[in-house]
Amino acid sequence: MKWLTALLLVLLCMLQYRLWFGKHSIPDYVAMEKEVQDLRKQNANLKQRNELLQADINDLKIGLEAIEERARNELGLIKRGETFYRILPSEQ
Repeated sequence: MKWLTALLLVLLCMLQYRLWFGKHSIPDYVAMEKEVQDLRKQNANLKQRNELLQADINDLKIGLEAIEERARNELGLIKRGETFYRILPSEQ
């Protein structure tokens, strides 16, 4: 009976050691959960970015207004007959 108790106690200690310090232990699980949460946040940000890019692509495919807007904002282009005014901020 004494040997059986000692054997079961040693077995319990081995299992507890493996649970807390071994491969695939509880700390490993917690670290993986945190990594999964971080990756989910990153994926949500990338998904939002992809949706914005897809909306830009659809705008560019549909009409010339989006192309004209991009040309004005990014390249500084103006139409014929328009007057371009540049407003500089004050030096204060």
